Amino acid sequence: MYHHTKSKGDLGVLKDQVDLYEKGYMILNPHTEHAPFDIVIYKDSKFKRVQVKYRELNQKGFLEIRFRSSYSTSNGVMTKEIDKEEVDVYCVYCPQTDKCYYFDPKTFTKSINLRVETPKNNQLQNVKLADDYREVP
Repeated sequence: MYHHTKSKGDLGVLKDQVDLYEKGYMILNPHTEHAPFDIVIYKDSKFKRVQVKYRELNQKGFLEIRFRSSYSTSNGVMTKEIDKEEVDVYCVYCPQTDKCYYFDPKTFTKSINLRVETPKNNQLQNVKLADDYREVP
């Protein structure tokens, strides 16, 4: 089934909203597509700004998340680093697992790789298992 990039992003946001609702969060939607976050969540008297990404597993079996955004202009495709001060939580939706993974982007530098399965050599040192990131920080 063909998915346009925008459709994939919309699916990621919808899946995240359901996951967060099941976790007891109130979901608030901004009235613009130009905000640096996709949704705002509220629970226990705290608001958090959430940026949602749709990511498929790469050939090595992990999710690669880079902290930058891409957009098209009349000059071509542009990329820029995200401002981590404008986002409290990153959510990554993976269609192969049908799960959302959450983390604070400020705790990482330019990217994070999440392993969905344990490496074949069973190495766990310096490996970030995706299932360890199922809860909102």
